[in-house]
Amino acid sequence: MTEGKTITCRAAVVWKANEPFVIEQIEVDPPKAGEVRVKIVSTGICFSDVSASTGKILGVQFPIILGHEASAIVESIGEGVESVGVGDHVLPLFLPQCNRCRVCKDKNANSCLEFMGSQVKGVMSDGTSRFRCRGETLYTFVGCSTFTEYSVISEINLAKINPEAPMKEAALISCGISTGYGAAINSAGVKENSTCAVWGLGTLGLSTIMGCKKAGAKTIIGIDIIPEKFKLAAEMGCTDFVNPSELSVPIEQYLMEKYGGAIEYTFECIGRIQTMKQAFDCCAIGNGVCVLIGVAGLTDNLNISPGQFLAGKTLKGTLYGGYKSRDAVPKLVDELMNGKLKVDKFITHTMKLDDINEGFDLLKAGKSIRTILNL
Repeated sequence: MTEGKTITCRAAVVWKANEPFVIEQIEVDPPKAGEVRVKIVSTGICFSDVSASTGKILGVQFPIILGHEASAIVESIGEGVESVGVGDHVLPLFLPQCNRCRVCKDKNANSCLEFMGSQVKGVMSDGTSRFRCRGETLYTFVGCSTFTEYSVISEINLAKINPEAPMKEAALISCGISTGYGAAINSAGVKENSTCAVWGLGTLGLSTIMGCKKAGAKTIIGIDIIPEKFKLAAEMGCTDFVNPSELSVPIEQYLMEKYGGAIEYTFECIGRIQTMKQAFDCCAIGNGVCVLIGVAGLTDNLNISPGQFLAGKTLKGTLYGGYKSRDAVPKLVDELMNGKLKVDKFITHTMKLDDINEGFDLLKAGKSIRTILNL
């Protein structure tokens, strides 16, 4: 019986920026009021974790337990928790839904203000952590920290899901799939018979392509320097492909000429300033919408002429694909179970926690779409 007691378990810890993960024995405290302690079942390696391991994401403090895309089972609950109970199957959510702040109360917004509070500072709402290792405090990553056998997560960062859902596949719904899929459907509002272009054919890009297809786009252009990704992109709904490294002219010129300046929706799924600028430059004058999905570095700045906005272009960002996280995730898991989301296609590697550094190397080398760690 572990309820109310400190648990000792294994976790992958990053002690300093740009250092590899170290598998450690850590202590995980019981949940306090409004918190839930969960046993992680499966967790995906997302490129945001790569960026965070370098310290380039807002609020990352070291030493830290990274990971935010996972499936889990509730081990115990703190005082006042009502939406989940012991034994429930849940997905951790990097974007909370408190249902109290002005954003949560706005039906057209989803960036819960709790996200920009304690959660980007690496602590729980009371300003403390629930993790320790070798007598030292370990920080939390975006309210989740899933590269560990047990984690403590605020109730507002958890969605209860169908217990029959496959946990390995469901883990991807907690971040990558939801973010890209929703970016097309919600954030961009892709229309039927439109033309879309997607920069980066990793999990975000592929799920964006699924969203574009779901919305009825006629032409979906996949852009990547690794042509081996084109086959899977085609399965997701991509119709055209561009490898920028093979072009003799700038990609902006190529796309504008080939598609007559009529790409209504563009999506940047990489997190690089150069490709963000390309995506905005290529979206159509008059009605073009460019959505930034990839996470850029803290010091990056995007230099865009105001005249492009006057010409009718729209530039917008998205968190969690515009979904209100706790409301949407159970429904997306149902879509997974009904065969509407091809999540299994994204999982290229399955490993154990001990192999986490290998999994990160594969992602950084462009040799994996999504590696799942089964704990």
